[in-house]
Amino acid sequence: MPSDEKRDDGVGYGRPPRHTRFKKGQSGNPTGRPGGAKNLSTLLSEALNERVIIAENGRRREISKRQAIIKQLVNQAAKGGWRPAKLVLDIEQDLERRTEPEPSGSSFSATDEKVIAQLMARLRGKKPVSDD
Repeated sequence: MPSDEKRDDGVGYGRPPRHTRFKKGQSGNPTGRPGGAKNLSTLLSEALNERVIIAENGRRREISKRQAIIKQLVNQAAKGGWRPAKLVLDIEQDLERRTEPEPSGSSFSATDEKVIAQLMARLRGKKPVSDD
């Protein structure tokens, strides 16, 4: 059996020469993304969840920036702004499409229904009724 030194000298796919391998404790990407760095989605979500104080009906309330944006958008649309109105309607349509229930009717053809009935009968131990 060859010694450990001889096995480590093999060069090929996944086995770079020994002198070019990373030393123990050395990172392969020392200037890479620092640990704990946040991506765009996380940063946006955190910014939208920040709280702001607004005056509504003579009272002060604390709401998220996300809620404040939606309130302003809807109010501008109600005042007759066509761009905010289009945005609100597009958002509403998108939400309706996502929550639309699937049709409750069977998507099987008559032939499929016949095969399913025969399989169910076979599983129950009964002799299937054939229409042939």
